[in-house]
Amino acid sequence: MIDFKRYVFMRSVLLFVVCFVPVCVMGQDSVTVLSGSELTQVVPQGFYFLGRNAPTQMRNSAAARFGSNRYVVTGMVDTSGYAADVQQRYQGFLITDSPIRINDSELGTGAYGFGSTSDGRLLIMDLGGKELFSISTAIDKDLKRPRPLMMSKSADGLRLYTGRNYVTIAAR
Repeated sequence: MIDFKRYVFMRSVLLFVVCFVPVCVMGQDSVTVLSGSELTQVVPQGFYFLGRNAPTQMRNSAAARFGSNRYVVTGMVDTSGYAADVQQRYQGFLITDSPIRINDSELGTGAYGFGSTSDGRLLIMDLGGKELFSISTAIDKDLKRPRPLMMSKSADGLRLYTGRNYVTIAAR
């Protein structure tokens, strides 16, 4: 009789794990693209890069929340006060409060500058302007209204667009 009770108990525990643990895990990694007041609460008014503070272009800002409290925030900035060579490379910022993966590259917690190249690459730089890595972007030819910067949720995770070019961001 004791073996039967143990059998029923073990099957019940197994059933619980199979049914409810995936729901908990999906909730932790779910992505929400922020808008309205949620967006303005997390996007900074300006961003420090190469010894200067550039104002954020709020119309070209985006943010996403992974789970309940992990954020990725990005925005384009006004680089008119920067030298011409810096303006060509540096277009905006990316802030993450937890490690992420951009395409196949790992990016740790922190604040970074980014820029797009004419050959379809996304440059990620530290706050001193040193290039950390360069990532190939994909082109979304079906995007109806490309904007200078936006985020959208997709089947393959979160997409960060600069125009029609995009990279995929995933929580680690």
